Amino acid sequence: MKLAIFGKSGQLSRALQRQLNAGPHTAMYFDRNACNLASDPADIYEFACDMLEVDVVVLAAAYTGVEQAEDDQETAFAVNAKAPEVIADVCARRDIPLIYISTDYVFDGEMQSPYQPDYPANPLNVYGRSKLAGENAILERQCEAVVLRTSWLFDGNGRNFMTAMLKMEENGKRIRVIGDQIGRPTYVGHLADAVLKVASRLNNKNESKTGVYHVTNTGDPVSWAGFAREIFKKSGTQLSAPVIIDEILTEEYAKRVARPAYSVLDTSSFEKTFGLTLPDWRDGLDLALAEWRQH
Repeated sequence: MKLAIFGKSGQLSRALQRQLNAGPHTAMYFDRNACNLASDPADIYEFACDMLEVDVVVLAAAYTGVEQAEDDQETAFAVNAKAPEVIADVCARRDIPLIYISTDYVFDGEMQSPYQPDYPANPLNVYGRSKLAGENAILERQCEAVVLRTSWLFDGNGRNFMTAMLKMEENGKRIRVIGDQIGRPTYVGHLADAVLKVASRLNNKNESKTGVYHVTNTGDPVSWAGFAREIFKKSGTQLSAPVIIDEILTEEYAKRVARPAYSVLDTSSFEKTFGLTLPDWRDGLDLALAEWRQH
């Protein structure tokens, strides 16, 4: 199986590279220098027509700056919606299956139980709206597509919540962490397993299952403050004084962008369809911490 992966330096793309380098499959990786998803759609279309001679396309690249998107809506929608639409058009013409990585931020967080994939989306911010627009654009094309919504990504190498907490731990800071936003962390190495499982299924035309699915690690949902405590507990760092976590409410946090208070995703349809259940997020945290120590 040969894949084309849009995105090369992001957390998921790097995890996919590590796994693909160790396996029988091959991949082409397109970073923004090769194909800038914020550029003219005509240029993206031409690039896709020239380069997409593969079995499966994975759209892992995204505009993920939640705060920045509020001031740069045009770029957010270009990268997260318009470019995926153009690439999906080419995939439809070539009969190439497509995987689009999306987010829990398409929901408003008003639920108190895990979100099913078919629950009505209602994003609270520009980032969430742009990703939902990308989902809809792809699903409206005639290509064979799977949308994978996930949440709270982390690993031991990238810029994410876990690595940010560990850097604060090194400095011995007292930190304020939100305690009233609930979700489920997802280790990108495990998410890469899921993406490759879906890609293999899509490559087998007789077993293809298109649509929207939720995929995250399993384990108890947790707040950002609870996640931070688990990170510090497992890090094993010997400190002269422990890091003190002050648990705060979202309204006390100096951010101007609304985020869902509850964004736990129900993964049962993914597990049933693709026969894969991801491990507990705490197991992923162990792996990510091992990466951090080697970094």
